[in-house]
Amino acid sequence: QVQLVESGGSSVQPGGSLRLSCAASGSISSIYNIYWYRQAPGKQREWVEHITWGGGAAFAESVKGRFTVSRDNAKNTVYLQMNSLKPEDTAVYYCSYNGVVWGQGTQVTVSS
Repeated sequence: QVQLVESGGSSVQPGGSLRLSCAASGSISSIYNIYWYRQAPGKQREWVEHITWGGGAAFAESVKGRFTVSRDNAKNTVYLQMNSLKPEDTAVYYCSYNGVVWGQGTQVTVSS
């Protein structure tokens, strides 16, 4: 069984930055992908980005150029660096192991 724990969420002003972490533990496969999703109040969960085992990544248009992602396979941890944050980035951010196992989420609030 795989467990995921997200951390790093906080409240920031527009234009600020945050780094979210997603740490995996348990029966982790030797190769796996991590997906980030977010859900704003009253909206459906939306895909933000994903990163493959080899480090290949793809981003939603809404965050492209502002968000980057990296992973430390030795620590089974993925980092989502979020820059130039906007109020519309406010949401609970979730990471997912292979799209199957989900973390509990971490709240990001962007407000002046």
